[in-house]
Amino acid sequence: MSMRTIPLRQVPGDSPIHRLWAGTKLIGVFVLGLMTVVLPTWPSLGLVAGVMLVTAIIAGIPVGALPRPPWWFWGLIAVGAAVNASFGLEAIILFLRATALGLVLVASSILVIWTTPMAEVAPALSRLMWPLRKLKMPVDEWAVCIALCLRGLPLLIDEIRLLVAVHRLRPTSGRSDHPSAEMGIMDMVTAAMSSALRRSSEMAEAITARGGTGRLTATTAGPHRRDVIALVLLAIVCAVAITLSVVL
Repeated sequence: MSMRTIPLRQVPGDSPIHRLWAGTKLIGVFVLGLMTVVLPTWPSLGLVAGVMLVTAIIAGIPVGALPRPPWWFWGLIAVGAAVNASFGLEAIILFLRATALGLVLVASSILVIWTTPMAEVAPALSRLMWPLRKLKMPVDEWAVCIALCLRGLPLLIDEIRLLVAVHRLRPTSGRSDHPSAEMGIMDMVTAAMSSALRRSSEMAEAITARGGTGRLTATTAGPHRRDVIALVLLAIVCAVAITLSVVL
């Protein structure tokens, strides 16, 4: 993923997709992902990709928010296709199908992030995993951990971008053999880890000041009528995809 494009942030808006409950979107991603993994056929992949496109249009996602993978990303796909082509047509078709499956799953996940405030993810996960409470599972802790990971990843990417920019602006001695003229990978990793630890400490203090991790999962938000309609449409899409996969 290009460092210039950070897709892991919410795109502001008040579309019907934005107003859906976060749990409904998570259910949609899980169901569509499970269906495409179990039936990774071209009809199901094409239908799911079409659903993602229509959803993005309804949500009003601007073209500028789309991630722009670097050239080496497409180069690796081309190399993989060339390697599989040496094994025959079936191999390259299987490779392209697996690549399309991965892209569809990533696109569906990013679409949820674009249209969902991060503060709603933990309560939704906690509510969806309520059956596990009967088994004495730490549901709230899992939900908080996932939500904090999603919240912290964009911050970490921003820190890495800043470190790369600072490193490029650092003056050199003009000698290629001088240590300061070389790319200090270990220095970059150490600085990124230090920054991550600092941010985690600040975030922990902020969470403690606001009542602890229990506040992250405490909410009255839940599904509404529009969520039921969305789940019904999702079931119809899955039924059509399964039918097309079996028939074709």
